[in-house]
Amino acid sequence: MTGLCKAFVRPDGDQVVVVEKFDLKVKKGEFVTLIGHSGCGKSTVLSIIAGLCRASSGGVILDGREITLPGVDRGMVFQQPNLLPWLTALENVLLAVEAAEPGLPARKRVDIAAHYLRLVGLAEAMGKRPGELSGGMRQRVGIARAFSLRPKVLLLDEPFGMLDSLTRFELQQALLDLWAQDRKTAFMVTHDVDEALFLSDRVAMMTSGPRAHLGRILEVPFSRPRNRAAVLEHPDYYRLRDELIEFLNAEGKQ
Repeated sequence: MTGLCKAFVRPDGDQVVVVEKFDLKVKKGEFVTLIGHSGCGKSTVLSIIAGLCRASSGGVILDGREITLPGVDRGMVFQQPNLLPWLTALENVLLAVEAAEPGLPARKRVDIAAHYLRLVGLAEAMGKRPGELSGGMRQRVGIARAFSLRPKVLLLDEPFGMLDSLTRFELQQALLDLWAQDRKTAFMVTHDVDEALFLSDRVAMMTSGPRAHLGRILEVPFSRPRNRAAVLEHPDYYRLRDELIEFLNAEGKQ
């Protein structure tokens, strides 16, 4: 992401610059989290990476190519999984596999969809429709769908924000275990300090808007593979947590 800027025009004709001169390089196989206050432009940055909206200036380069449109090289996990209610869990994931691998035999595509559902713990729920699944189970389907694309980059937009604490902790660990299998490049938006520290290699801190930009980057030293107990016991955990909170508190007073 280089010189990323996004401006919107109000109904009265005035222009509002939401994100300005946002610069961030994410290394292959790295898990980076973008944190900031609600409304600062985090999801706008993510939407530009996903190709869901165009930058006003600057741009995003992925594997030597500028992103302008959505593509199966980016797997997206939304806050709401947005499953098609008339399809089963398997059929919802299969839609993604068919988009990413249209040349594969039908049986092979089904095998891929089933494989990722098993990895997120839904081996016994593949034939259930979304209305028969809990919120956490539906989000597991959303995670399986994103991974089933076998994308170059995994994008996550506050994927656990609507879940209760226990389910959120379980899915954070499930995501981390699945991600660790092939270390896809991952970029996640969150406002949860503990979530950012648990999942990330680096935490990028965004200033408050308007004209939000990258404020600071925090390196996360916890070894991988990770589990929550080991992270909480790490001698640097609360120091790093305090640094994130201090930054957010300072931005909140702007």
